[in-house]
Amino acid sequence: MARKLTELTPKKKCCRSKPRCKRCPVVLHKVSRAEHNGIRGKDLEKVFKRARKA
Repeated sequence: MARKLTELTPKKKCCRSKPRCKRCPVVLHKVSRAEHNGIRGKDLEKVFKRARKA
């Protein structure tokens, strides 16, 4: 699943609903930033879940 997270393309505009959608630009930016910092696998999925809650 972690590989799929990095391949998603963001939507043009965020709807700001709770929880945020999976293709939300804010969520994907946080995931890509975490991946750039060296987070992989299960930890990347945790970042994804946390970003959707916020």
